[in-house]
Amino acid sequence: MGLIKKFRIKSYKSDESIVELKNISVFYNKRQIINNLNLKIYRQEILGMLGPNGVGKSTIFNLITGLKDPNHGEIFIDGVNCTNLPINERFTKFKLALVPQYGGLIHDLTLLDNLKLVSEIHIKEKELRDQKINKLISQFEFEALLNIKAKHLSGGQKKKLIIAMALINDPKILLLDEPFAALDILTIKMLQEIIMNLQSTEEISVVVCDHQARDLLNCVDRAIILSNGKIIASGSPNEVISDKIAKTEYFGEEFNIN
Repeated sequence: MGLIKKFRIKSYKSDESIVELKNISVFYNKRQIINNLNLKIYRQEILGMLGPNGVGKSTIFNLITGLKDPNHGEIFIDGVNCTNLPINERFTKFKLALVPQYGGLIHDLTLLDNLKLVSEIHIKEKELRDQKINKLISQFEFEALLNIKAKHLSGGQKKKLIIAMALINDPKILLLDEPFAALDILTIKMLQEIIMNLQSTEEISVVVCDHQARDLLNCVDRAIILSNGKIIASGSPNEVISDKIAKTEYFGEEFNIN
């Protein structure tokens, strides 16, 4: 049995998007990866992205962060056209944070030193840095791990640390790339709970991209299914797994989230 998200956003107080991709097309070496895509990510929702390899999930993350420019279309963050803004301005001005699938920490530093390193980049005042770090230590229950080098942490502990490091700058938008990959069931459940708590307590908009469809669908408000560079289904987890096109292109007939 998966962890079923108890609270899903059915209707938004306002249809206010925090990120919007308009008529986006992307080519890699003349191969079209994204085909005239339109996507809104709403404030304080948890959005999941699913689809086969190569359909554009990571490309959407790269478009939002500025790692990739669209060949056509526009990108809006918090109502501002960011299509031509560089990466550093997007992360600082609009409070973006990215948790990559690989890397993201310094393996020869302790857990505490990793947190300190990132805090020194983002927070000038030492007192405020200490307050933020202490809050994250308590929030993620790191007390017993502070002096352990990152390379000696378990897979789940590393993932928790990378997420905590991403939260140092109090992001408004958190992008999680394959957070459930290669983790055991209990660790995945722990991460699902962390993601849902970020939505409710920190009021963060979270976007999750993963191949673990069941684990993703059990913690998101809304999911999109990508195929051939387009969104072929969008809606609540139950709506997308019931969608005929999504079944044909991605899930198959027998898939469920229970």
